[in-house]
Amino acid sequence: MRRIACFRPRRALWDDGPVTSRPPAADRAGAIWVVAVGVYMLAVFHRSSLAVAGLAATERFDISASQLATFTMLQLLVYALMQIPVGLLVDRFGSRAVLASGAVLLTGAQAGFAFADTYPLALLARLFVGLGDAMTFICVLRLVSTWFAPRRIPVMIQVTGLIGQLGAITAAVPMTWALSNLGWTKSYLVAASLGIVMTAALLLVVHDAPDARNLRGPAMRPAAIRRSLADSWSHPGTRLGFWMHFSTQFSATVLGLLWGFPFLVKGEGLSEHAAGLLLTVMVVAMMAAGPLIGWRITLLPWHRSTLVLSILVAIVAVWTVVLAWPGEAPLPVLVVLVVVTGIGGPASVIGFDLGRTSNPPHRLASATGIINQAGFFASLILVIAIGLILDWRTPGASTDYSPDAFRWAMSFQYLLWAIGLVQIVRYRIKARARLRVDDPDEWAAQSGLI
Repeated sequence: MRRIACFRPRRALWDDGPVTSRPPAADRAGAIWVVAVGVYMLAVFHRSSLAVAGLAATERFDISASQLATFTMLQLLVYALMQIPVGLLVDRFGSRAVLASGAVLLTGAQAGFAFADTYPLALLARLFVGLGDAMTFICVLRLVSTWFAPRRIPVMIQVTGLIGQLGAITAAVPMTWALSNLGWTKSYLVAASLGIVMTAALLLVVHDAPDARNLRGPAMRPAAIRRSLADSWSHPGTRLGFWMHFSTQFSATVLGLLWGFPFLVKGEGLSEHAAGLLLTVMVVAMMAAGPLIGWRITLLPWHRSTLVLSILVAIVAVWTVVLAWPGEAPLPVLVVLVVVTGIGGPASVIGFDLGRTSNPPHRLASATGIINQAGFFASLILVIAIGLILDWRTPGASTDYSPDAFRWAMSFQYLLWAIGLVQIVRYRIKARARLRVDDPDEWAAQSGLI
């Protein structure tokens, strides 16, 4: 059986793209990446577009906090449940076909959300937003692994996440302006129309590999699929990546997707404009931290889990300061909150690097799907919990949530952080032990013993 390093790949594992007769041209690879990451950016925009529309949605559909949370809950549930099937689809049908299907679904779903005038119709539209969103990121990661030099992959993955977060920026201040000046239907129709342009560009530019527009993998029987997933999940490096993603992503995701805007406006007393700006600052922090994190883990792969643990402790600390502050926290403290919480986004991407170096190429997409669902399941749990706690702490059917209600609701994060912290430490030990058994020389080199 082939032995695979858990933390720092040997040279063979860096060469995880398909073998071709000549290296991809840099300009061609760049054009494909730009279009693919543009589709991912659009998916992040659609995913985040409800964040600043939460208060407007409660009025349009006459719903409670729990019902508002159901929008994001359903979207996240579909996204998380689709990660493994999408990984298998990418292995079977290639990135180009799956990414194009996702772009078409997103466009139709956002147009449906624009015209929805009842709660059930709006829920149906958000379900398909989650489905289309789920079909983007894994495809882009596979294209990065195919088209770029192996040692550039960790940084390119972080840059991909960085550029993708521009979609969250355009879902903050610009969407706030659009909803105020254009109204609900026109705002979401304009957003949907962008998908037509990106789908056309994708079909014209993107190729699965240097020597093929479309790649098709072999059909897998159910028994082979189960065996492949079991092999990926059984590796402690995959599980460590899973819990890294689980622990560091959910706080920023929930703030950006739904509860950040109401928390800052009603929980901390900011104006809508200031709340939108702070959410934009959070995304900028994600974008700034991503390349630095990618560069650091390339130099020091042994300390990937140490970096994640440090960022996780910082996130917990700054939330503790905000939630324990008597009354409304000062604006500078809230700026620190969104910056540190935002860094959790690129920190979660480190989990994909663990999956990449712990699995052979033919399991890459499915292992990525396993890891990618972790943070979104955590986000789903938190979205539901916040909505339920807000309704519990708010009298009657009112949506006039108090700062105290938000303090109770946001404190639910401590339970998820505690679970994640324990599991990261646990599988960090197991993954390093696995490396020591599989490759003692590599373990000694990485741990600094030689």
